[in-house]
Amino acid sequence: MTEPAIDDRPGYRRRFRITPGQGWVTAELEDDFHGMAVTLRHQDGVATRVEPEEDRPPWTTCPGAMAQVVATFEGLPLADFAERGGKTQNCTHLFDLAQLAAAHASDAEPLVYDVLAEDPVEGRRRIELRRNGVPVLLWVEENGRFVEPPDLSGYSVHNMRPYIDGLPPEAREPARVLRWGGLVALGRTIPLEMQSDATRMPPNCYTFQPARAAEARRIGEIRDFSAGTAEPLDRSEAGGAGPARCARLAKRGAHRPV
Repeated sequence: MTEPAIDDRPGYRRRFRITPGQGWVTAELEDDFHGMAVTLRHQDGVATRVEPEEDRPPWTTCPGAMAQVVATFEGLPLADFAERGGKTQNCTHLFDLAQLAAAHASDAEPLVYDVLAEDPVEGRRRIELRRNGVPVLLWVEENGRFVEPPDLSGYSVHNMRPYIDGLPPEAREPARVLRWGGLVALGRTIPLEMQSDATRMPPNCYTFQPARAAEARRIGEIRDFSAGTAEPLDRSEAGGAGPARCARLAKRGAHRPV
């Protein structure tokens, strides 16, 4: 029996949009739980300015991470972003956006990644990555372990870093993007009250560091993009885009080297 298309199944949706320009590049992210962006202004291969934005952060402490990502990357050669450490001291999403922006700063055209992860049914779920609308990866899990494709068999989203590191360089970024989405999508399967105490979380990001976790409180709208017609990063009125994202679109033309 043919499985229904992932688009027709309830589940998690995440979109990255990376837009390069003359002396600037913006990487945006929206999914069920987050709405964020990072703009890099660059000259002679160096990030002269890092401009993070958070439209929809999930915790009260998240806005403080914007200064942290500036301190982490500003003044760094774009070629060094990929090897920059300190991810767990940052908002992991802003950190990933900064690295994606640096990797695509010299691109001629925008790039869009879409992650679609269906909600598990009897322990089985599919997660798919599309690049500019074209499917490029499809992974299938059963009871938390991948069963397809065969070379991924036995791994999970939690322990697949060695697998990704062993891929050809051009294949690593898409695999990382899909893995990130597969991890965050698990939040749909956990009751909100069980994921609203930051002190119970491992210290793997800015908010979950012990110094902040005790004061962190859940905030922000959680959206289900698989229910209805809205899409992540949709700035149309029908999509319900927030004013901050609309303002970013309006000012993008002003992003120029300083």
